[in-house]
Amino acid sequence: MQSFRTELENPIVAREIIDLERRIREYQEGSVPEEKFRSLRLARGIYGQRQPGVQMVRIKLPFGKVTFKQLLKIADISDKYASSNLHLTTRQDIQIHYVSLDRTPELWAELAADDITLREACGNTVRNVTASPNAGIDPDEPFDVSPYAHAVFAYFLRNPICQEMGRKFKFCFSSSEKDTAFAFGHDLGFIPKVRVVDGVEQRGFRVLLGGGLGAQPMVAHPVHDFLPEDQLIPYSESVIRVFDRYGERNNRNKARLKYVIQRLGLEEVVRLIDEERVANKVKTFVVDRNAVPEPLPPDGPVSEAEVPNDLALAYEAWRATNVVPQKQAGYWSVYVKVTTGDISTQKARELVEGVRGHIADEMRITQNQGLLFKFVREASLPHIFLVLHRLGLAQPGFDSVADVTTCPGTDTCNLGISNSTEMARVIERFIYEHYAELIHNKELKIKISGCMNSCGQHGLAHIGLHGSSMKAAGKVVPAVQVMLGGATLGDGLGRVAERVIKLPSKRVIQALRLLLDDYQTLSEADELFHEYYDRQGKDYFYRMLKPLGGLDTLIPDEFVDWGQQEMFQTAIGVGECAGVVIDLVATLLYESEEKLGWANESYNAQAYADAIYHAYAVFVGTAKALLLDKGINGSSQIAIIREFDTHYVSQGEVPLPTDDFSSLVLQINKYEPSAEFAQHYLANAISFYQWAMAHREDPATIAN
Repeated sequence: MQSFRTELENPIVAREIIDLERRIREYQEGSVPEEKFRSLRLARGIYGQRQPGVQMVRIKLPFGKVTFKQLLKIADISDKYASSNLHLTTRQDIQIHYVSLDRTPELWAELAADDITLREACGNTVRNVTASPNAGIDPDEPFDVSPYAHAVFAYFLRNPICQEMGRKFKFCFSSSEKDTAFAFGHDLGFIPKVRVVDGVEQRGFRVLLGGGLGAQPMVAHPVHDFLPEDQLIPYSESVIRVFDRYGERNNRNKARLKYVIQRLGLEEVVRLIDEERVANKVKTFVVDRNAVPEPLPPDGPVSEAEVPNDLALAYEAWRATNVVPQKQAGYWSVYVKVTTGDISTQKARELVEGVRGHIADEMRITQNQGLLFKFVREASLPHIFLVLHRLGLAQPGFDSVADVTTCPGTDTCNLGISNSTEMARVIERFIYEHYAELIHNKELKIKISGCMNSCGQHGLAHIGLHGSSMKAAGKVVPAVQVMLGGATLGDGLGRVAERVIKLPSKRVIQALRLLLDDYQTLSEADELFHEYYDRQGKDYFYRMLKPLGGLDTLIPDEFVDWGQQEMFQTAIGVGECAGVVIDLVATLLYESEEKLGWANESYNAQAYADAIYHAYAVFVGTAKALLLDKGINGSSQIAIIREFDTHYVSQGEVPLPTDDFSSLVLQINKYEPSAEFAQHYLANAISFYQWAMAHREDPATIAN
């Protein structure tokens, strides 16, 4: 691997990129364990692919915002380092694939020059902060949530409290009570609210806590009807600190905030969050409302295009389903349906050049893997349609039943069981050919994931599908789990889909025909699909679809997955999205030493809250290492602290300035993060680490 040095202006980013290059070299030389290196690269947006020897790189775009210049840069990067394709994700990121690990540092450096980051796009971190794509132009919004989403992104990026959590943490901001960003399905979801007190308008948020998708989707709990805007950051910090301390760290299937709430109870978690506030870096945080300025509308002259007669009907359908008036009078927003979220770099370039001067210089990636254009003038609509038509991007029915959301599935993902992308394309063609009238129905959604983990959001869908497998005649059959009845109910309320039946994948079209025909024929006036599902009951749909589940009538083609030619085989790799690391004692102690260095750096920079949290990590990491020496693996930070008391302190093996380890370490949430407390806490962490190293070298070392 060729060494390089970056000319980046930001010294923090430059140091991180140089450090990544060094760590890659050390890993390849064998001096950094695989588990440790995996954690490091995931936190830098580098994710192992299904195909050996190449990486997926996730580019973090807060709330999906991307300028012309940034999109063109990402296209250049994909051409230079990846596969000349851009994959738009349900979390408003862009992913590129087939990247050589050796080249990721220079790739990151080139992106950083245009203010694009990979940092914490994967791993046990705060993931990309999502928001309704139409935030800022939504006629129903109380105010633009974009600056608040940006504030959360900026505050927690590189923040010590969320670098090595038990698992990922997801924030979401919906622009209005319609909850178009699915706040109810996130660890922390926010819906904007306005109230008037003594004649003064105040901004705040309805707060949803502990939602999540995955194999066991759960709806978030409303915990605040109105959280004042200056408490957004302090409250969020308290939540993350609790999750970091109490979250599961051994069993990745139970390592999300929703399981902490399930285990401890909502009331106790709320109490712990409140208790944590004293230690927050800030007690109030004024969000800069101008941090995300409204993009400038195009102001040049428009040469109005004329839609040919043979495209007139297509234009009218596109305009009826993909064009929406903004709250700014005289302007329209245009939604672009991107099938499976994939757009070639060449199309991306042609798209930018085609719409330049006709839309604002800001696109937003949508949660259903499309694009949103802002500030379009009436006269520009025909021109934009023709540009999109030329590129194959003018399909009508954005966010309708014909707009199927899907993850990459077995195309690239280690966890994929079946091919979700080709299934999505087949379903969309089926809808357009046989149910064209449904392109106007935005109250019925189909979403697909390649496995149960819900990257395609199948748990939120009215009709959700996820990859699975079945066995028949001694062979494996590609299958799909059908889930029904999910829905967004508004104002933070929602429901997750129920598992109804598993079918061979190639029968999914027959299943959809039955479901859609039944709904269209038997539903009552204005009855939404989830209401119809409730009225008929789960068993009704099970009996409807059961004949399709029989395996005694399988034909040879049903042993072959969508888009494939060979017989189906399940080949699931090791998932990396959670970044779970099997820690070795030596690695833990090395990390503790590293964090001591960070703590001292932060203290010297007068960043006392950061210094305290780094010192806290030293206590926990060192205690975990010593417990592993005795064969004890605590499942959470709080468990490690308590186990250390049981197996070391009560045995008289360790000198402490307090009666027990718990009271020493948990001072972290009892005091303000002052210089005095930081000095005291850090000194104790140093003493503890030094004792631990001496104890490990000579186990006979005892407290005296």
